[in-house]
Amino acid sequence: MSNNEYAGLYVHVPFCRTKCPYCDFYSATDLSLVSCWLEGLQKEICLYEDRFVTFDTLYLGGGTPTLLNDHELTTLMDCLFHHFSFSPDTEITIEANPDDITLGKVKFFRETGINRISLGVQSLDDNELRFLQRRHTALQAEKALEWIRDSGFANVGVDLMYGFPGQTESGWVQTMKRSLDFRPEHLSCYQMTFEERTAFGKMLAEGRIRAMEKDKEREFFLFTSSFLETNGYIHYEISNYARGLKYTSRHNCKYWRHVPYLGLGPSAHSFQGGERWWNTRSIDSYCQALGEGKLPVGGTESLSAEQHRLEMLYLGFRTREGIDCGFFHNQPQWEGILKDLHESKLVKIQGGRVIPTREGFLVADGLPLLFPD
Repeated sequence: MSNNEYAGLYVHVPFCRTKCPYCDFYSATDLSLVSCWLEGLQKEICLYEDRFVTFDTLYLGGGTPTLLNDHELTTLMDCLFHHFSFSPDTEITIEANPDDITLGKVKFFRETGINRISLGVQSLDDNELRFLQRRHTALQAEKALEWIRDSGFANVGVDLMYGFPGQTESGWVQTMKRSLDFRPEHLSCYQMTFEERTAFGKMLAEGRIRAMEKDKEREFFLFTSSFLETNGYIHYEISNYARGLKYTSRHNCKYWRHVPYLGLGPSAHSFQGGERWWNTRSIDSYCQALGEGKLPVGGTESLSAEQHRLEMLYLGFRTREGIDCGFFHNQPQWEGILKDLHESKLVKIQGGRVIPTREGFLVADGLPLLFPD
């Protein structure tokens, strides 16, 4: 990380019209709480006004940021830009649901300064969308992409999901091909996971649905990586692809590189100077704390040197940027392990860095555990 690198800013909009059965991100469907959340958010912004010098990424995530009306979004953006400093080339992303998108809405996004949209498509097969309990159809998603392009957005991301029960390889290929028709600058291809507290997680525990077999998941992952790289995309993180390095998500890269970031809103996480903290996972508690003039922090941790090393390995093995070779040379007992990984074709040594291969991405989460403290 460069000492001159700016911090990132994340704002969590904790509202959804309906809750997707696979989603473990914090959100509520009671939209009557939006005004309370927005009032609290403005207070939280003021409390952090002097904590970070300058931001060069702003990411509006959720939840569903695009359910905010024009007045609410304008209020949010005005408050952020009044109290914080942003670089002239700030990447400003909003996560969007296809059923919220109209041509007028995306034109308004551009007027507020948003220059990147991440569209939650998930699938372009209507049967799969019904299984995932998405509110939009494949046609609505494609129309949303048309409107986004027509409005002049030149940095568009599409989120897709694979590896869920009943999905076929041919269906997945068709979803990717139809997505590529719009030439998105970025693709996020997430493999379904079954978190315990989600509806799908409970259904899995009860035996009402079955997860895809591990061998099949592996095939889907390897095929997806090969297919998208053949079509001109860089596989730069386990789940993320970009049509050129300039289209990688600058904001998300900060998380993987231990660059400072500030998270605002219920459940949002922050990191600065080896300290990590996170907000309470409750809109009510969040608003109550800020109403009392207190930060709504739910927990904190200080990274020890050992934790920092482990995270450097964990995060580095998830990206094509990898890890500087010097990081391993400083730990002589690690060199033999690194040699074994290289011979097993799980990593490659290139440009003075240890970089995971496609096969290495498959086992990335387990690789750091091979290196003893």
